[in-house]
Amino acid sequence: MDRAFPSKQAGEENFPVASFLTPVWARDAIRNFYTFARTGDDIADDPTLKREEKLARLDALSASLSPERQQFGGDLIKAFVQDVYKKRYSNWDELLAYCALSAAPVGHFFLDLYGEHDWRAKHAVDALCAALQILNHLQDCGDDYKTLDRVYIPEPWFTDECVSVADLGGDRSTPGLKKVIDRVLIDVEALLDDAMILPRVVKGRRLAMEAGVFVAVGRGLVWMLMRKDPLSRRVALSRVGFGLAVVFGGLWGLIANCRKIQ
Repeated sequence: MDRAFPSKQAGEENFPVASFLTPVWARDAIRNFYTFARTGDDIADDPTLKREEKLARLDALSASLSPERQQFGGDLIKAFVQDVYKKRYSNWDELLAYCALSAAPVGHFFLDLYGEHDWRAKHAVDALCAALQILNHLQDCGDDYKTLDRVYIPEPWFTDECVSVADLGGDRSTPGLKKVIDRVLIDVEALLDDAMILPRVVKGRRLAMEAGVFVAVGRGLVWMLMRKDPLSRRVALSRVGFGLAVVFGGLWGLIANCRKIQ
């Protein structure tokens, strides 16, 4: 199973792309959208490019969007441009607003591709995508700070624990920084709780199973990040852990879908 959707390096992402659960007819569209998203993410995160070059390349990438993909890709472009300019976030709502541009369009793309238009599904997929995006930020929080001077944790939360953003540049988390990370994880868990309804409101069983996998991956990463230090090494699910998420998350999604909410 390939794993993708935007991250810092290919193969380190939390979103499965074109998995065995994905219908054959949808795989090319998903891979093409992934290639677009991956390209934009790489441009915004390239430490060797000057701001003007990044913006020019993102503008060219935006111009390459087909009209039918503009509604999803356009917001991703806005997120990539925001990454070029914005280095800090002042509160949780501001971070979620960023996720509405950088992550939610991925979920909206999947819903549209599968013909899912229930407003409850959109709300749930927004929460799920934000949770996975923020978890990805935590996985890479040290590298993002050291390489790009970019921090996706609300800045006042560091002050609340009497630590500095600069602590992200260390080789291991201080006790105060650990409290900051745990605070983020508690809010991520709340987002995953909101996402739990998704398999019960979509029509397609395959999409419900994929949603179950995504939720299970998120839960697994929360559990690991509560116990391991992302500054010491990148925290990610093992092959066994990811396999368990696929099996049990997919099964849960299937069972939940059989108990649809009308």
